[in-house]
Parts: sequence; C-alpha cells; structure tokens
Amino acid sequence: MYHLNFLVLLLRPFFPRPVRILIRQNGTVSSALAFGNTPQYTRLLFRSLYRHADKVICQSAAMASDLAHELSTEPTRLAVLPNPIDVDSIRLAMEQGLSQWNGPGPHLLAVGRLSREKGFDLLLEALHSVHRSFPTADLTIAGAGPEEADLKSLCHSLGLDSGVRFAGVIAEPAALLGSASVFVLSSRQEGIPNALLEAAAGGLPIVALPASEGIIDLLRGQPGAWLANDISSAALVASLLQALNALRPGERFAHSFIEPFRIDRAIHGYEQLIDAALEDIGRKGQP
Repeated sequence: MYHLNFLVLLLRPFFPRPVRILIRQNGTVSSALAFGNTPQYTRLLFRSLYRHADKVICQSAAMASDLAHELSTEPTRLAVLPNPIDVDSIRLAMEQGLSQWNGPGPHLLAVGRLSREKGFDLLLEALHSVHRSFPTADLTIAGAGPEEADLKSLCHSLGLDSGVRFAGVIAEPAALLGSASVFVLSSRQEGIPNALLEAAAGGLPIVALPASEGIIDLLRGQPGAWLANDISSAALVASLLQALNALRPGERFAHSFIEPFRIDRAIHGYEQLIDAALEDIGRKGQP
C-alpha cells in the first residue's frame, strides 16, 4: 500500500491547491522496513513524502506511535481509525460455506502472504510439536507469496505433508472460518491484519504471537484469545496446547473487541475525517 501512497504524494504538486490528501498506512512502518526486503532509500521516501500528507490514517494507536517514531512525524498529522469489517457478511459466509476439512481435527487456520514476517515457518515447527499431543491436528494456510517453496520444503522435512494444506489465494476467506477450530496468527511483525479481525468477527478461538503492540492491546486478557509470551515456535506451541486443551469442539466466542471495527461504525470515523478536511478547505476560502 505504501507504494501507492508514495505515488499520490509525488503527484501532489500537480493537484489543484485546495486538494487535501489523506493516506492510509495499512501496516507497521518498522515492520515494512525490517521485513519487506525494501531498498535502503525506502525510509528516505517515507520521511520525505509522508510529511506532505494532510493526514496519515493508522489502524491503531500503537501503529501511529511506531510511525511517529520511525518517521519523526508530528502527531497532529496522524489519525487512528479501525479497519471497517463487514461482520454480518462474514457470519453469513460462514453459515453458507461447506466444511473445508477432512478428518477429526482439530483444524487450524492461518491466512496471509507467504513471506518471512508472517512467521509460517514458526507455525509449521509448532504444529510438529503439537502433533505429539494432538496427532490428528491439521493446518490450512491460505495465501501465496515468495516463501511458498521454502515453506513446502520445511513442511516435507518435518513430516507434515498429510497434515498441512497450502490453499493458495482464497477469494472468500470467510468460507474457511465456519469449520475451523482455531485461527492462528504466527506473524513476527504485524499491524492489525484483516484476517485476524475477520476470524474474530466469526467468533473463532484465536492463538497469536505478540507481533505488535496493537495486537497485544487488542487480545490481552480477552476470552477465547491465547496470546503467546514471545515470538518463537516454542511460545506458539505453549499457547496452542493451552487453547486446544481448553476448547470444546466447535466452540465460539463473542469477541466484543470487534465492535469498533464493524463497517457502519468504522466508516463513520472516515466520514468525520473527510468532513473535517472539507471544512478546512472552506475555512481557508477555497472553492
């Protein structure tokens, strides 16, 4: 997403003067710089271009704090707005979706780009250990990316071929939620990913690594959420075993923390921000 932000901000001199530019940063900047295989000049582009945005929208206060620190951005340029999640559509897709698994389970689900920051290698290593206590546990990973060949090789070396399915890109990920036992977030670095929010909207039990302060703030102490102590396969194993030993088959949770992300509430925040930008144009006498 930041490439599009760069392009829009580079074009700003060609826009009419009254134009206000609101950009959305959909990931943690420190994560993008550390794990995105980005050229060395990317930080310079962030610093030189983002200051020309009227507002930078972040998904969480922790993400805004990270951006302010990494880019020396004034807090007044930042806005914190939750991602809009269509909770009702997700739940309808779950009800209408067919079972995506064979076997007794438990069925673990992970969704994301197959890249190092998503930590699917940690998840495969964790599943190998979990099999000692839950030998019929299986895992579906939905997504594609540059690490696919390496992850499949790791899966084979761990003897997990029969227990792991690489589903590729799924047009309707919510269809996978209905028959999943647990959603797993194994990321090393993360903002607040939509996949996690959609799983929460569907009521799935959640096991997550503490990939960002935003995720920690969102999940800490929540019923039906098991947050690991650190970012490692061993910590993920411990949390998975705690969850699987505690859960009843098909158990679901209300996850009240999803309420601010509901599409009607979240979009209202965007509307207010846009209205404020228009009012600013009016106060300055622009057409």
